[in-house]
Amino acid sequence: MPNILPAVKELVCDTNQHVKAALASVIMGLSPIMGKDNTIQHLLPLFLILLKDEHSDVRLNIISNLDSVNKVIGIHQLSQSLLPAIVELAEDPKWRVRLAIIEHMPLLAEQLGVEFFDEKLNALCMSWLVDGVFAIRSAATANLKKLVSIFGLEWAQSQIITKVLLMARDTNYLHRMTTLFAINVLADVCPPEVITKFYGPRYCRAG
Repeated sequence: MPNILPAVKELVCDTNQHVKAALASVIMGLSPIMGKDNTIQHLLPLFLILLKDEHSDVRLNIISNLDSVNKVIGIHQLSQSLLPAIVELAEDPKWRVRLAIIEHMPLLAEQLGVEFFDEKLNALCMSWLVDGVFAIRSAATANLKKLVSIFGLEWAQSQIITKVLLMARDTNYLHRMTTLFAINVLADVCPPEVITKFYGPRYCRAG
């Protein structure tokens, strides 16, 4: 470990994007080797640096391998250390940064599981539907479709559909339009009877 860490720390600050992306794709694999205490003390700070990197491929490679770290340090420690950084990025003033996190969210959902997702990230995903930037709202509706594919129809009915319905009566017409976009997208992954049951009577109210 004394020989590895200095080299890893140097690579984390490398000026080349491809070097950092390559590092981000393998650095999480050190966790099982180093164990829980060393991962928390030495690796987590490096994970955070890479997670906040300006290049999306670097961030993606970190998010893609969260599961290997979760198995070593546990979901509680993971939520205390890395999740705040992810949430911070998801609320970044720069819309392209927010967009990058949205695009990574389905993968993150698969890594963390439905219970953790609902507790920590569900509300964040819904908040993107009323973002001030159209590209974010559009990506947020596509994100819902992917999440339903991951977590299933029952989850969609209890966690997503009812919340989307509330937007149909929003005073902001852009939010009402987003409701219609969301309905259209969710129709691809929800049976017709579910769409009709929840949305049919409300189509005329969202205009």
